[in-house]
Amino acid sequence: MPSGLVALFDDVAVIARAAAASADDIAAAAGRAGSKTAGVVIDDAAVTPSYVTGLSPARELPIIWAITKGSLFNKLVLLLPGAILLSEFLPGLIIFILMLGGAFLCYEGAEKVLEKLGAEKHGKTVEDEIADPAEFEKQRISGAIRTDLILSAEIMAIVLNELDLPTWWERGLALALVAVVVTVVVYGTVAIIVKLDDIGLALAESDNIAQRNFGEGLVAFVPKLLTALSLIGTVAMLWVGGGIIVHGTHEIGFDLLYDFAHGAEYAVKGATGALSGILGWATYAAISAVIGLVLGAIIAFVLHKVLKIGHGGETAGAH
Repeated sequence: MPSGLVALFDDVAVIARAAAASADDIAAAAGRAGSKTAGVVIDDAAVTPSYVTGLSPARELPIIWAITKGSLFNKLVLLLPGAILLSEFLPGLIIFILMLGGAFLCYEGAEKVLEKLGAEKHGKTVEDEIADPAEFEKQRISGAIRTDLILSAEIMAIVLNELDLPTWWERGLALALVAVVVTVVVYGTVAIIVKLDDIGLALAESDNIAQRNFGEGLVAFVPKLLTALSLIGTVAMLWVGGGIIVHGTHEIGFDLLYDFAHGAEYAVKGATGALSGILGWATYAAISAVIGLVLGAIIAFVLHKVLKIGHGGETAGAH
């Protein structure tokens, strides 16, 4: 009996050492894979503040908390099990899921651009009059969580495509780690952004001249920040979505878009010296965004003009 216990403790010690080593591998892999999701994360952070626009300041943080919980449920309960099964049994499907999500991002970004250029708007917008604040709040939260599901699926697919871990449970832990970190970063940032104007108003009432001036400046700055975030979110949608399509088509054997985008990138790198890295990347990102805009506009045309989908209904994103 004692020898059995000793053997058991030895086995536990070996497992513990292996788990410690795996934890380092998982954290490193999660960090590398998570960095690939930057564009989608930027888009998520840029889009979300619009969901509390027009609502009572007292309801802003509760709404963001409700969306945060919905986002964690999306990632950890709805998407994580499917991602693990996919990586274990059908890894070849990951690239097609990525491309489907990329096409959705292209569509969302292009629709925003088209609406800014005067095209017909589809679904409710933040400019619409709020007749029933409680019902409107529910709609905003459910709409935000639906949009988050798409973006979260894209984040999880990107991370899964980048992970190089041997076992399903290591991939699962890395995915869970990225899911939690991304959610906390995105919605923590959003919470700060939407409360900046309240902070500014409080400082503007201070007796301290420096604090009062800073508060007034902050109040004036917040609308410009929200406008900039909206623009950044649209560009991020097109850049990330277009980039996924470029990479995905290359992976399945269609190299035209990939060769064109990377050919332009390398040409700019070769001609710009010290700034070659930045300008080369910017060239590739810009071409990806243009490809995303064209594809998204085609999808929007087919959905709204050919299939007549989206007239009078609520779209997945906020406009």
